[in-house]
Amino acid sequence: MTHHGQFGGATLTVDLRAVRANYRFLRSRLRVPALCSGVVKANAYGLGASYVARALFAEGCRHFFVAHLDEGVALRPYLPRTAAIYILNGLPRGAARDCAASGLVPVLNSLEQAEAWAACAHQLKRSLPAVIQVDSGMNRLGLPAKDAAILADTHARTGAFDLRYVMSHLACADMPEHEANAMQLAAFKRLAALFPEVPRSFANSSGIFLGPEYHFSLARPGAALYGVNPNSAGANPMQGVVKLAARVIQLRDVQPGDCSGYGWDYRAESAMRLATLSIGYADGFHRAWGKNGAVFFEGLRLPVVGRVSMDSIVIDASAVAPGRIGPDSEVEVIGDYQPVDDLAAAAGTIGYEVLTGLGSRYQRIYLGAEENVPSALLEDSLQ
Repeated sequence: MTHHGQFGGATLTVDLRAVRANYRFLRSRLRVPALCSGVVKANAYGLGASYVARALFAEGCRHFFVAHLDEGVALRPYLPRTAAIYILNGLPRGAARDCAASGLVPVLNSLEQAEAWAACAHQLKRSLPAVIQVDSGMNRLGLPAKDAAILADTHARTGAFDLRYVMSHLACADMPEHEANAMQLAAFKRLAALFPEVPRSFANSSGIFLGPEYHFSLARPGAALYGVNPNSAGANPMQGVVKLAARVIQLRDVQPGDCSGYGWDYRAESAMRLATLSIGYADGFHRAWGKNGAVFFEGLRLPVVGRVSMDSIVIDASAVAPGRIGPDSEVEVIGDYQPVDDLAAAAGTIGYEVLTGLGSRYQRIYLGAEENVPSALLEDSLQ
């Protein structure tokens, strides 16, 4: 068990054993010989990329995806060179040399990026690895069909870089019956055929559950690794990874007509006991939870009352028996009674946004960190 911080107002516990179990489960769902990667962008969805990546590496993962070049540079020291780190948002202008020097693999999303990477390979007089992303219908990132054909022809003639994968991204995989899934699959097959014999990558977390025809050579789960439900319509097959507990810092009794919070948004209709918790929107507890949010204490649901402040919230603790809750008591914000998807739904958002918005002020506890590859050994492997 590894701790970060001691005196924060809330404690975030990340169960790395659960991350590894989720990875094993997702990998087991893939049709052999498809491999399973790990998406650790946005600091592993807010949970700590250096810890999560080492846990995944210990579980056998050798392919890691981040969003930005800076994320890849920061992660590189924690993984040996046998692990590939891919940059989903592509090659920034003027950054080809830095990307190559860091041993990172860009996902090339445009002809301009491909030309810059090929030029860098020529200057360095060595082959550089790359992934090509084609746009199969999401209209977000990737080469449209016309540009994909141009690049395929250029690459076939020049072999300017070492093409590891051709990939695309599903837009509606969490809705298995959506017509977009089959349409994108057909489009991806057509575009990928421009690059014969190059391995393919298509499925995200939800895409793994669409069936083996979506698996290809490499799947790219992200949110499901962290316990987010990959199927919006069914039960969650993933293990919970995150527990978030907030500390009570003050209690008070109020009478009918008393108000709470900024704007006096809440007015008590009866005598109540209120508890103030040391967590707020600066910690990623969204202001939207001032209307529908709640926390749990010993299985009891305690609703938020009034507006969420920057550093604190107020909850209705009247249902708790006298003497059971007091200063320094901890209440569950995310956990067994309130999984991350349930908390997200109360704010009209998704688990991804909740996780990536978790603040930096929490005391962080990593369960199972000692079972992962020590960073010193990883550093040795870079020599």
